[in-house]
Amino acid sequence: MDISVIVPLYNEEESLGKLHEWIARVMDEHKFSYEIVFVNDGSTDKSWEAIEELQKKSASVRGIKFRNNYGKSPALYCGFKAAKGDVVITMDADLQDSPDEIPELFRMIKEDGYDLVSGWKKKRYDSKLTKNIPSKIYNATARKVTGLKLHDMNCGLKAYRLDVVKNIEVYGEMHRYIPYLAKNAGFKKIGEKVVEHRKREFGTTKFGLNRFVNGYLDLMTLWFLSKFGKKPMHFFGLYGSLMFLLGFLAVVVVSVNKLVALLSHVRAPLITDTPYFYFALVAMILGTQLFLTGFLGELVSRNSTERNNYLIEKEI
Repeated sequence: MDISVIVPLYNEEESLGKLHEWIARVMDEHKFSYEIVFVNDGSTDKSWEAIEELQKKSASVRGIKFRNNYGKSPALYCGFKAAKGDVVITMDADLQDSPDEIPELFRMIKEDGYDLVSGWKKKRYDSKLTKNIPSKIYNATARKVTGLKLHDMNCGLKAYRLDVVKNIEVYGEMHRYIPYLAKNAGFKKIGEKVVEHRKREFGTTKFGLNRFVNGYLDLMTLWFLSKFGKKPMHFFGLYGSLMFLLGFLAVVVVSVNKLVALLSHVRAPLITDTPYFYFALVAMILGTQLFLTGFLGELVSRNSTERNNYLIEKEI
């Protein structure tokens, strides 16, 4: 199979028929063998019924239905797991991503040798205040932290070599950083293509401003895991040791002051009267806690067996 198109969706019943027709037309024109995997992320409208109708009409349609709304990352994870095509294309279901971009994305993977190609919606039709400006700040930060020179890290329209999606784990809300996950997994040839951004035809956006806050938190998590995920003691042990050392030095200062006063036959002040005592106490406790956290991190080492345990109601 040439292409698997993964479409995560939540309450997009109006757009599914048109999206399927558009994808099918592009695929037929270029004689691609393909499948379209719709992942229904707990929609409360008639999105699943629309997918079932499309599947009856076309053998290329597959569907995955979640019982609950887990989010885009779990939907992509299950879509990647089901994908069979040599090239995997992801796109949103709201018709803001153009299927006409698929042939060139396919060519860049197969002929130019890219592992992953991310779309760049250079000209956008979103609100400048609530989306464009925050997105520019967010992407600038992501470029700095990840080292990937991508202008639109979170663009839903992307193309992947099949072995990329089979060797990365998308969980939580990490779909924003799939190129970074691919880079950390050893896939180095990551490119970018300017793609068309279309105005939404139906419904409203499902993402609020909180995605930018969550995005920064997830970025810090990924940075930490990529640096210290398999060696947490290198982080917690280092800073724990430094903190404990500072506390120990404060104890030495307190002890020396007390000893000098006693040897000089001067009334020695109470240890609790000096701020060094409290600094030493806090620093040594925090240092010990950080050190123990490093040990616990080494034991856990990200071996969570339930991380991607999602309830799938039905598959067709």
